[in-house]
Amino acid sequence: MWLPVRSLHHWCLRGRRVLSGRHPCRHYKKETLPSPDGPVPPASVTEIRQYLRAQDIPFHDGYSCIHVPSVFVEEQQQVRHSYTLFIDKTTGRFVCTATLVEGNWQDFQASVELQHKGVAGGSLEDIDKPRDHTGEDARHIWERAMPLWELLDEQETQEAKAKFGISSISNATLKRFGVRYLRTAQALVFPWFSPRGTSLKGLKLLGVERQGETANYVENTLPRPSAYHNLFGLPLIGRRDTEVVLTGRELDTLALHQATGLPILALPRGISCLPPGLLPYLEQFKRITLWLGEDLRSWEAAKLFARKLNPKRCSLVQPSDQQLQPLEAFTRGLNLTKILRSALPAGHKAIISFRQLREEVLGELANVEQVAGVKWARFPELNKLLKGHRKGELTVFTGPTGSGKTTFISEYALDLCMQGVNTLWGSFEINNVRLAKIMLTQFAMGRLEEQLDKFDEWADRFEDLPLYFMTFHGHQNIKTVMDTMKHAVYMYDITHIIIDNLQFMMGQEQLTVDRLAVQDYIVGTFRKFATENSCHVTLVIHPRKEDEERELQTASIFGSAKASQEADNVLILQDRKLVTGPGKRYLQISKNRFDGDVGIFPLEFSKTSLTFSSPIKAKTAKLKKMKDDNGVPPKKAPTGGASKKQRSQSPNHTTPETSPNEPVKT
Repeated sequence: MWLPVRSLHHWCLRGRRVLSGRHPCRHYKKETLPSPDGPVPPASVTEIRQYLRAQDIPFHDGYSCIHVPSVFVEEQQQVRHSYTLFIDKTTGRFVCTATLVEGNWQDFQASVELQHKGVAGGSLEDIDKPRDHTGEDARHIWERAMPLWELLDEQETQEAKAKFGISSISNATLKRFGVRYLRTAQALVFPWFSPRGTSLKGLKLLGVERQGETANYVENTLPRPSAYHNLFGLPLIGRRDTEVVLTGRELDTLALHQATGLPILALPRGISCLPPGLLPYLEQFKRITLWLGEDLRSWEAAKLFARKLNPKRCSLVQPSDQQLQPLEAFTRGLNLTKILRSALPAGHKAIISFRQLREEVLGELANVEQVAGVKWARFPELNKLLKGHRKGELTVFTGPTGSGKTTFISEYALDLCMQGVNTLWGSFEINNVRLAKIMLTQFAMGRLEEQLDKFDEWADRFEDLPLYFMTFHGHQNIKTVMDTMKHAVYMYDITHIIIDNLQFMMGQEQLTVDRLAVQDYIVGTFRKFATENSCHVTLVIHPRKEDEERELQTASIFGSAKASQEADNVLILQDRKLVTGPGKRYLQISKNRFDGDVGIFPLEFSKTSLTFSSPIKAKTAKLKKMKDDNGVPPKKAPTGGASKKQRSQSPNHTTPETSPNEPVKT
């Protein structure tokens, strides 16, 4: 689980100040995805093949990459026989595993041209060479850490191993993988070496916080999570190995290797992301088994990663009572080799039988809470109605002008992002600097203008969130936006995309076309994208111009009824402009395709932290009275889903006969 570690994090910060003699980095710009006016878009796989043939460069197709002889290997007699340069079929980026040179498709073309002109080694001076991101910090921590199998006495070693639940892991296994222990942080240190094992590329520090018998693992990395690409155990892979097991944790890698003797690798970011930069190092394997964890989120991640790796060569260990996290299964004495052999093939045909789906159906029935999705921490009332945030759904969000739609939806998304939901923001109405400032204020729960001395600490933690921004602003072409979204899903395994707002997808070039037809097409495109990419899309749509004294309804969403029909969830931020004080704003869930529960709950806005929160019960009662005045029987407080009878008697309720797509709570 990816969690911020206060003690370990602060220790690393102190280490940076003391060891490097400088203040921690002050550049806290979240990664943004390029606009069409920025870098040249990547080449298609067809263009790549055509160029290689035109340049008489031999190549062969791999699973995720095209393999070519490296133009950066100086020993020319080895060039024609060493296919060590890998070009990603989706992005066009390349990596030379022999020299660790990498770049984009345009860099590769420039290198080939220079080679034809007789410049040795291509454009080594011009291309981004691998940088030592870790610097003095990682090296110093690595030197201070002691080999776990060589602590001062055997008792200390056993106590450290017991703390992390690895008492059954032998010292020989720890030594083989180079695991160390840092006393000052009471953390295990896992190294990331270059593929040849000649240089240290980074570290992962693993701490543990115990709550009774439950152990919560906490992680920190050097370099920061957004900067590193490496696989734990990579130097131990032989050139002739054709089978590998991918895990989500280093501890699982140790257990699986000790139990099976197979090549095992740990993904650096667990189940949150499989960076495309790692794909070249996995090209040699004809069979890849993914055993990422024991819950449904791990299962979903495994299926997502298999699509990148080519499903035909992938098998997945499905979570069950007998197929737990690898380390736990090893500790219990289960046969890990047998579990790996029972892995299911990732590639299914277009039509499958219930027999193939049977275990997945059982898994959903046995894990109701996980199926409901990721829960909000700041909006518990939202959990009672929507039950959770699920992949593959489309949420439509609307509210009156000036009601705080962007501010609310930013906290709504930030809440999920803090729990590991990889998030992409497409803000076309306000610029990214202003949006990031709002989100950072919400993250810190207070204005940093008045406490700039704490900016570095909060910005460091905010930077570690899996959060990305599109660089678009103003009206944009839907195709350009969709291409960027697909790129983000592939590169960063994005599972939540916010589009604020739909009206900016309807550019000036559409003035001669029926605007409602254009909007219907755009909504349908987002619906299809969410389903095909197992990604939740939250779409902000402005309401129609209506009487400001009246509450909004599902029918108030601008455009035809297609937006509400296609949506899995419809959220309305209600703002009673004629009301002052508590009860002015509340959130209404008017559609919930997951289980039909709809209802409202009040919101209270804090200007200091720019956050929304539920008011106390006394204020909730006041909102209840406000609803009663509109004709709602006072049988149930409006803090959860309204009953069927209450909805039918509400003046703003649309009956199922007039709106067949409106869910009715059962």
